[in-house]
Formats: sequence, C-alpha cells, structure tokens
Amino acid sequence: MNIISRHKRIFIDGEAGTTGLGLRQRLSTRSDIALMGLDADKRKDPDAKRALLREVDVVILCLPDDAAKDTVALVDDLGTQGPRVLDASTAHRTAAGWAYGFPELDEAQPRIIAEAARVANPGCYATGAIALIHPLVAAGLIAPTMPLALNAVSGYTGGGKSMIAAYESGRAPAFELYGLNFKHKHLPEITRHAGLQASPVMIPSVGNFAQGMLVSLPLHLDALPGHPAASALHEALRGHYAGARYVKVMTPDANPERLEPQALNDSNMMELFVFSPAQGRQALLVARLDNLGKGASGAAVQNLDLMLGRPQ
Repeated sequence: MNIISRHKRIFIDGEAGTTGLGLRQRLSTRSDIALMGLDADKRKDPDAKRALLREVDVVILCLPDDAAKDTVALVDDLGTQGPRVLDASTAHRTAAGWAYGFPELDEAQPRIIAEAARVANPGCYATGAIALIHPLVAAGLIAPTMPLALNAVSGYTGGGKSMIAAYESGRAPAFELYGLNFKHKHLPEITRHAGLQASPVMIPSVGNFAQGMLVSLPLHLDALPGHPAASALHEALRGHYAGARYVKVMTPDANPERLEPQALNDSNMMELFVFSPAQGRQALLVARLDNLGKGASGAAVQNLDLMLGRPQ
C-alpha cells in the first residue's frame, strides 16, 4: 500500500487510465490529501481492495462501467465502514441515489454534491450539452419536448487506449464521425439532466489533436417558445452562470469568426458562446472545454473539493 501524503485519504481506483492519470497529476501536489493505492499485483484482488476501502475517505472510480459497479458492490458490503464514492464512469450518471456532479447545474447542486455519499462525475460531451440546454429549458426558452441536434468534436484522448494508440502511431484519420448507431453513452444523462423529454440527436466526432472539445447546438429561433431573440438566450445563460468560477458566458462582441477546441486545455474552465447572424432567425450555441479537464479529471477535483468541504 502506497501513501504519498497525509490528511484526507483518497483512493483512485483505475489510476492508470487517462482520467486516473489526470487526477493523480492534479492531486499529487496537494498537502491536504493523501493519495493511497494498491500495488500493481493487488489491483484485481478484491480482499486487498476491500481492506483499502476501509481506510480511505473517498474512492474515485476511473474504471469501465462493470468494474466500477464491482467496486461499488464492495463499498456496499462495508456498510458504514465504506468510503464515499465519486464515479467517473458512465455507470451511475442517471442512477437513483447518486448526485450528479455538475455543480453549475443549479443553485442547489453544490450543496447536494457536498452532502452526497455517492457522486457521478459527468461525461465530457454531456457537460457541454447540459451547460447549454438546461438553463434554456429552465427559462422556458427551449421546450422539454423539442427535438434537438448536437454536433461535437473531441480530441482523441476521449476515446480510450485503443483510439489514443491509433492516433499517436499515425494509423488514425485526421477526422472521423462516430456514434453513428445513435446510442452514444452520454445521451441518457444529457436527456435527464438537461431537463428534456426527448433524447437529442448527437453526432460526435474526433479530430487529430490530443485534447480539447467543442459542443454545438444549432437552433431556429422561430421554433422556440415565444420566438425569442438570440440575445434572450445569451441573457438566460449569463444569468444562470453569474458568479460561476469555472463557467464563463462570453459576451457577443467577443465572439470570434472561428472557434478552435484547444484554447482551454489543462484547465477546468468552460466557455459558452451564442452566435447569431445580424439578419436572420438562427442561433448557434457552443460550449468549449477540455475533455480531460472540465470534461473529466478537472471536474472530478471540483466535485471532490465539494465533498471534502473545501472552498471553491
């Protein structure tokens, strides 16, 4: 058993993956946190893991869904001796009894996360999509039943080990669409936590760059309730995120003519844009974030700090 520092004891289960490595990098210099782990030959030993789970305050799951469920089952077996759980997998993002780890969702969400025994970290695409859609549904500017379409592009680090290997070896294309079976794993959480009754169409893609993300939502303004101006969409987003540390709604006069996905890399920031033509009744809403930052390990650190009562 390896201990790097003292104070709150944190176990990253799955620390060798992309999100786990990002978490370790972000937390290893923290003097208020003790990172604890299992030796490599013990990582699949349930008895060794169970013993470690008794000793830690929070376990962060950076695992495939089935493996994450297995660790949660071990925590269940420990009862009151078990740690709190922060799950970065897809397994529990719409599950009963789990807090959704998007603190900016609404005014109550930071407190819900802070008090929860179990928190599900959002998906990267879902973070951008929910950030754009939820405030507009809440403001009555998008109907929950409205059919929506999302376009998104991510760096290849979001695709797991095989995709990373393909791109870094030069075997992958410059750009590709995927998820063409219309069953992307982030759709259930987008539908639930954006406040929609109908699942959007989402067309994700990956580009030949390591990290960074753009999630875009095109809208016909005359199809929205009340036929609002694009400025109303901007004001609804601005009001919702007023005071948010990690989400910034960009002013219309700062909107560039082109938008690249890597500007926020290695940060936990997310920028939201509302584009509209000078003449016409269309709008394009865009979220820009780092798929490894606000879309993964950066968000996990934000949620962990809430769970530990740390200042935001």
